Amino acid sequence: MPKPLKHVFICTQNRPQGHPRGSCTASGCVDIMNAFLNEIQSRNLFDRIAVTNTGCLGPCMTGPNVLVYPEGILYGRVKKEDVNRIIDQHLLGDEPVTALQVSPEIW
Repeated sequence: MPKPLKHVFICTQNRPQGHPRGSCTASGCVDIMNAFLNEIQSRNLFDRIAVTNTGCLGPCMTGPNVLVYPEGILYGRVKKEDVNRIIDQHLLGDEPVTALQVSPEIW
């Protein structure tokens, strides 16, 4: 497999119900992970975009969180409906989706 052009990390941290930090699992990260994987597969982009689930990325209050490298851009409160926009605009078009970025004070 060639080196991917972009690498997407999706927080799948799961904490117990009522934990003060919450968790991306409680915010729906599994749907986000599946949406990315399904789109990457349906578009046959595995040679260009890597997708990896990860533990906590830090700002739990903005979950589900999606981190894109090599730029180091963190998207927060991502919904399934946002996945195609992130893929089209950022991962393929090299233009970050500013409306979904976590504020600079947090990331």
